[in-house]
Amino acid sequence: MSTNTADIRPPANRRFIWRAVTIAFAAIGAVALLSCATVTRTVVAPPEVPGAEFVGTHTCAECHENISRDFPTATHAKLMAKGTNAFNMGCEACHGPGGIHNQSGGARNTIINPSKSPEVCFACHLDKRGEFHLPHHHPVLEGKMSCSDCHNPHKSHAIMAGGTSLMGDNETCFRCHTVQRGPYVYEHEASREGCLICHKPHGSVNQKLLSERNATLCLKCHFQQQTAVGQIFIGGRDHSPFLSRGTCWSAGCHEAVHGSHVNSSLRF
Repeated sequence: MSTNTADIRPPANRRFIWRAVTIAFAAIGAVALLSCATVTRTVVAPPEVPGAEFVGTHTCAECHENISRDFPTATHAKLMAKGTNAFNMGCEACHGPGGIHNQSGGARNTIINPSKSPEVCFACHLDKRGEFHLPHHHPVLEGKMSCSDCHNPHKSHAIMAGGTSLMGDNETCFRCHTVQRGPYVYEHEASREGCLICHKPHGSVNQKLLSERNATLCLKCHFQQQTAVGQIFIGGRDHSPFLSRGTCWSAGCHEAVHGSHVNSSLRF
């Protein structure tokens, strides 16, 4: 006995309900995808100057020719939008609209100076805002120094000493930390790799902006070997009675952590 397929189809009203449910789920999925895409995009608004209008980077270049000439080489220049979208996203993206500043002939307090406040930098560098709130940090939030003391946003790599090499990072630190520059008779090899091997320059939970706590920092490079219970050999010597004293330098063993003039074991 044959069965007519039309007889087993659900009623028209039920088909309508299922079609409506399917369309609703598809709409919900589209909204969810759109929401995710919206949440993961970061929109940064330029700083505001009350009453000022945007005039474009070409207007800034009329007076600040030396800065605009080198800016295409800067890391920050890669962030500029292309075409007509770039009109308000050049110099004014960090300094705010320059209409009043231009009309006044460059009067003070008519433009945003990021070196006076780190908030302009934090608008993009959100992670650095968090690091500066850690217990140990360079005194940027306290107003004793600014981001521009170490970084040059207008030219080349954003490190003040220039270049992209580790030596450039070191030279930036040595501008203030002159004693650590050396030279030393016995140099700590880690200094050849750069200050950032041991230090977190913006902020750290550890004293002296160290990236690791106590002897853990040293043991990242200095191989330890345990050949017997209760013994930890480092450099061919059992260090187990010393590690319990705290850090390798405060325990009175390797006080000259950057380098020494008298001892190859980095002692004063």
